[in-house]
Amino acid sequence: MSATSHPEGIELLTLSHDRLRAVVAGVPRDTWQAPTPCDEWTAAQVLNHARLDQQAYGAAVTGTGWPESDAFHPDGTLEAGAAAELDKVLAQVAGVYAGLPEDAQEVATPLGPLPFRVAAAAAAMDAAVHAWDIAVATGQASPLDDELACGVRLAADRLADHLRDAFGVFAPAREVPDGTGPAGSLLAFLGRDPHWTPAGA
Repeated sequence: MSATSHPEGIELLTLSHDRLRAVVAGVPRDTWQAPTPCDEWTAAQVLNHARLDQQAYGAAVTGTGWPESDAFHPDGTLEAGAAAELDKVLAQVAGVYAGLPEDAQEVATPLGPLPFRVAAAAAAMDAAVHAWDIAVATGQASPLDDELACGVRLAADRLADHLRDAFGVFAPAREVPDGTGPAGSLLAFLGRDPHWTPAGA
């Protein structure tokens, strides 16, 4: 993938899933209760939220397997095998999306029907941004590079303002200096401080 490419569809979703898996695998055992850029949520809560969100994306298409708990009130505990359960959910979602036609104009999502590329980008955005949340909270390098940010920007531009206004999902967009790259601009647009650190939480 070149520095100027914009991954789309199943490629984008798979890339974001891989980044989330890698970040979760890299979390030191004693840092799951660390604060994150998501106000009042720990790294464990962000992981549980991200898993439930991805589960909902798969269930919206298949009609089965809806989460049994509220993704917006995630548990702060981390069950044994949490990483394996996340991997299972991500594999299921990727499998569901891989079976859809990429020119589909309506794909069922938790946000309503969307064209395939927007739906895949929305699921990818959720995984990628929460991977970033967990990474910066636990001392890891950012998994959100400019390629990935450019790919999920499709969903951010189409959905973020509506989600912000209707559901309060994102904080207000932040201003960024001229010359800020795609990853920093995306995070700021979604209400996050691209330079967030645990000490500044």
